[in-house]
Amino acid sequence: MNSGELSDSMITENRVRPFSSFVMDLFQSQDLHRILFVTKSPQIGNLLECADSKKAIVSFSLNAEPVARRWEKAPPVRDRIEAAGLLKDAGFQVRIRIDPMVPVEGWRKAYDGLLELIFSRLTPDRITAGSLRGLQSTINNAKDRSWTVYLEEQSNWGKKVAEQTRKEMYLHMFSTLKSAHGFRRVALCKETIGMWRELGMDYRKIKCNCIM
Repeated sequence: MNSGELSDSMITENRVRPFSSFVMDLFQSQDLHRILFVTKSPQIGNLLECADSKKAIVSFSLNAEPVARRWEKAPPVRDRIEAAGLLKDAGFQVRIRIDPMVPVEGWRKAYDGLLELIFSRLTPDRITAGSLRGLQSTINNAKDRSWTVYLEEQSNWGKKVAEQTRKEMYLHMFSTLKSAHGFRRVALCKETIGMWRELGMDYRKIKCNCIM
C-alpha cells in the first residue's frame, strides 16, 4: 500500500490516534502486505514503537539545502536525515526521494552536499531522483511562482526543466553516488522513456520509490 503521494503520510503524528499507529496495527496483523510511508516529517516516534519494522517502508523526500530553504515549507533537511537514520537503525527499510531537483546556481555543489549528509548518517535502500515540474493548474494557484523560471519545456507531466539540464543533473548525481559512495540502487521519478534511454537505464528492470 502506497501512502503519502497526495498528502504527507505522517501529517497526523501528534494526534491521539496517529495514522502510522492505526495503519501499522492493521499491517502487523497479516503477512502478505507492506505499507510505504512517504514523508518530509522527522516525527517518527510512533513508528519506532511498532513491533514489526518489516511491515513498513519509509521514504523521505529530501532536497539540497538551498532549494529546501527557498521553497520547502518542511522540517530541516538534517532533521529528516537523522529520522531516516533512526528508522534504519531500528530495522526499517528506508528509501530516499530527491525530488524535485532544481538547477539553482551552484546546484552541483548543493546536491553533492546533500549526498554527503545522507551517507554520513545512513545508507538508503534506494534513491529515486526527479526534477522540477509543474502542471499549469499548480502554477496558476501558486502564490510564489519564482520556481517557474526553471521550467522551459512542455511534457505530459506539465512544464519541465529543459531536457539537457535534467540529463546533466541526473548524470552528475548518479556518477557521484557511484564514485563517492559506491551506491548504484537508483531510479528516476516521473521521467520520460527518452530520458531513461539517454541515461542508459531500463525502466523495466529498475525498482523506483513506489515499487515494493
